[in-house]
Amino acid sequence: MKRANYFSIFILFAFIVTFFPGCGSAPVNVDKGEAAKTPKTPKTIGLVMKTLTNPFFIEMEKGARKAESELAINLIVKTGAQETSIDQQIAIVDEMIQKKVDAIVIAPGDSVALIPVLKRAKDAGIPIINIDNRLDQATCVQLGLIDVPFISVDNEKGAYLSAKFISDQIHSPTKVAVLEGIRTAKNAQDRKNGAMRAFKENKNIIIVAEETANWKIDEAYTVSEKVFNSNPDIGAVFCANDMMALGTIKYLKDSGRKKVLVAGFDALDEAKKEISSGMLKVTINQQADIQGYLGVKQAIQAINGEKLPPETMVDVKVVSIENN
Repeated sequence: MKRANYFSIFILFAFIVTFFPGCGSAPVNVDKGEAAKTPKTPKTIGLVMKTLTNPFFIEMEKGARKAESELAINLIVKTGAQETSIDQQIAIVDEMIQKKVDAIVIAPGDSVALIPVLKRAKDAGIPIINIDNRLDQATCVQLGLIDVPFISVDNEKGAYLSAKFISDQIHSPTKVAVLEGIRTAKNAQDRKNGAMRAFKENKNIIIVAEETANWKIDEAYTVSEKVFNSNPDIGAVFCANDMMALGTIKYLKDSGRKKVLVAGFDALDEAKKEISSGMLKVTINQQADIQGYLGVKQAIQAINGEKLPPETMVDVKVVSIENN
């Protein structure tokens, strides 16, 4: 009788432990949300720009750093030594592929030469965001680099507005020169086209020189000297960026020419000073900081699989003595 009772008690105890584990030994508490609480490794975005010798790209980096702070990411910024250091930009992209960054935001120095290495990055699963200078679309299609969002300004429109500002001040036959950027860069081509369109609308304008100074201040000085030696009576110059405008202005000061109308593009602080002095008549603010900010923001959206617009245009602003 006692053995039966013991056996019944044993069965009852086993039943309680099996179906009511809280009554037995304390179970291991596994928090199913623990993995979600573990801090995630921040995404790494590579920002590749042309150079930091041009203050325009310093502003672009500021905007990108703002996005870095807001989005809690890791931003790696790399640039070439100069805006013409295309091979260096290619090497930087290759390096970022090796580092397996999560996305690349690039302002390419050349619209064609960077496409093969960017295709390799895309093939490695790295989203690409193109800012500032548009990659050549025909070559992109040919090499299979597709669906790359583009963020910039309407360079043709901006240059048109800049050149038109000085063109509107010309009311008698006047010789004009155009200083271009890197000729293989799409933004340089667009800015030249915009300036030429504005000048051709004025029947008093005679375009006597179309030279490249490759975005550089020192080269613009040399080119300006050459152009004015050939045509001493030039009355206006459009420069496709402010660095070249500053080089041209330095030459004009050194040679004692104070009545030449000069137009620029970028709204650099030094250029704004020359607007205040009267040597530069106009420049274009293309809001480089916003381009950098949106580039990083869209990179994160691309990583998250969000659909992005093919292009995002940032407004241009005309800067003259009236609103400087």
